[in-house]
Amino acid sequence: MAEHVVAVYPGTFDPITLGHEDMIGRASQMFGQVIVGVATAHHKKTMFTLDERLAMVREVFSDVPNVSVASFEGLVRDFVAQQGAKVMVRGLRSGTDFDYEFQLAGMNKHLMPEAETVFLTPSADTMFISSTLVREIATLGGDEVRKFVSPTVLQQLLGKLKR
Repeated sequence: MAEHVVAVYPGTFDPITLGHEDMIGRASQMFGQVIVGVATAHHKKTMFTLDERLAMVREVFSDVPNVSVASFEGLVRDFVAQQGAKVMVRGLRSGTDFDYEFQLAGMNKHLMPEAETVFLTPSADTMFISSTLVREIATLGGDEVRKFVSPTVLQQLLGKLKR
């Protein structure tokens, strides 16, 4: 483990899924500190408020001492710098993700040459999970959603949908 390296894992986490949990958990074994950056998501209409998303991520990782959670607005570059991080962790589920994330990594390297982007691939049992699909399955009444989120998040999803 790179004990003194601070890494940021940014995202919207609307909601946090088992795929996110897998990535964050693995990153926490690689880096001394992982800061989960929950974006305000000004460009999206989210199901959960910023405070709800922060609370879910904090609860899921409450027992992992080197994982902390903070919100950010604006450029992820600024958040990474404010946190004193040298690494940004991103997940790659597919070739489509790679194309998009490769462009972002190049731009971020231009904007913050002192930081590196590290790509992780999800485990086989979580590689197909996305927050968008989880929200859609939950909204349409699919009980299978419980396979893709932690019990804490499932409770929040069902509460949000009043089921």
